[in-house]
Amino acid sequence: MASRSLPDAVRRGLTFWRRSIQARVVASTVVLSAAVVSVVGWFLLQQTREGLLDHRVDAVVAEANNETMEARRRLVAAPGIDLDYSSQQLDLVEPIIQRGQTRGFSVVLAGPVGDSGARIADGGAKYTSGLDTSSVPVALERRFDEAAPTAWTYTRIRSVDQSTGAEEDRPGIVVGSQVRLPSDGQTYTLYYLFPLDDERETLALVTRALLTAGVLLLVLVAGLTWLVTRQVVTPIRLARRVAERLAAGQLQERLKVSGDDDLARLATSFNQMASSLQRQIRQLEELSRVQRRFVSDVSHELRTPLTTVRMAGDVLHDARRAFDPATARAAELLQVELDRFETLLADLLEISRFDAGAAVLETDDVNLVDVAHRIVDATRALAAQRDVRVLVDAPDHPCLCEADVRRVERILRNLVTNAIDHAEGDDVVIRVAGDTHAAAIAVRDHGVGLAAGESSMVFNRFWRADPARARTSGGTGLGLSIALEDTHLHGGWLQAWGRPGEGAQFRLTLPRRAGGALRQSPLPLVPADAPETVA
Repeated sequence: MASRSLPDAVRRGLTFWRRSIQARVVASTVVLSAAVVSVVGWFLLQQTREGLLDHRVDAVVAEANNETMEARRRLVAAPGIDLDYSSQQLDLVEPIIQRGQTRGFSVVLAGPVGDSGARIADGGAKYTSGLDTSSVPVALERRFDEAAPTAWTYTRIRSVDQSTGAEEDRPGIVVGSQVRLPSDGQTYTLYYLFPLDDERETLALVTRALLTAGVLLLVLVAGLTWLVTRQVVTPIRLARRVAERLAAGQLQERLKVSGDDDLARLATSFNQMASSLQRQIRQLEELSRVQRRFVSDVSHELRTPLTTVRMAGDVLHDARRAFDPATARAAELLQVELDRFETLLADLLEISRFDAGAAVLETDDVNLVDVAHRIVDATRALAAQRDVRVLVDAPDHPCLCEADVRRVERILRNLVTNAIDHAEGDDVVIRVAGDTHAAAIAVRDHGVGLAAGESSMVFNRFWRADPARARTSGGTGLGLSIALEDTHLHGGWLQAWGRPGEGAQFRLTLPRRAGGALRQSPLPLVPADAPETVA
């Protein structure tokens, strides 16, 4: 259960991170502050550590020198008849060991100097009970293979607690200095091993204090950053909500202005912009309403005189054989232009219904294969006039979808007549295909094609790729615009592809079920014989 909820939590966290500038500012400030605090803390710890160690080194070297000086004074004061060097070694080291046990340091007496290759680990040294003599570094031993002044180094002091038997391994400092025994006249080395327990505890205390202070500082910085960014982000969020309401059509929404700072002036400017947009949008809506009403009224008002003119034109057209050639030709031209005028009025009325939002669908199960064949039959005369063949490439089984058959036929008729008009004598192919979610029809011609950028402009009202080109199919310039509106009414896609000299292809994609969502089309927009596909 937790593993399934983890991706959702991560996704919600990433979404919050992308959308919240306040979270990003606080996080980045905390990260940078943490980096600065870490560097400063590390520097302070290093300085504290070096200071503690330097002070401890000075202290232990001074104490070791004092012990050595005291040992030398005792050796000078020893009776001359005492020639037992072993006893003299014990008399020398035992008092120092006893003082070391009370003062917290250990002692090793090694030597004599001059024993080639002899080391403390070989045995014979006198040392504090429980101490591991390997605590004295070999490098320091080699330094005292011959007479040398006092020297020191860091080491690890290993010992065994006499009361508990527990082994201990602590950092420490070892100081070496030499004394000469009167009994045998040879020089021996005294090693003093001082633990750094106090310094380690002090450094741990300082580290904990710095960590605590750093965490508290980061929390304080995060809180201050959150408060500061909140003062800036809150008005921005309010502006975003108001902008979303404005975009949703609530043009009366405004920002609340308080104060006289930069954000208040921004809110004032935003409100002025919203008021200006509201006025302009209302003006455009009124203008659009007037235009729609004008188109609708003109279209309706023209139908009556057009009917009268049509009746007179029909009479003249029927009697043209009795006229002289010029008058007969004029009657034929009048009939053609009246047909085009009626088509234009019908298209204008249809456009006005789309603009007014009054267009509705009357859906039924439509077989796109049958629609394609009907459109081929309907445009056969125009195709023959242009010496173009219109072919259908469709499956043997029906390709059904829920649609308004009248509008689908109008879309396809517009696409086919447009293809015939631009085919330049080549074949026009209608392809039909379908899948589980969508059905599609593609109309392919091999004529003049479309230049770059024209595939999106071709659906604009009264747009023409070549204004000087004559319309041979009697089009009004609104056919593709109406086809696009019909497609949108179905919730489908109407797309165009073209290349200059390579022809064009228009693809209509409709959902199988009315109101269904489209994800992809069963037919490619770029035809299989296009240069980029073949390459």
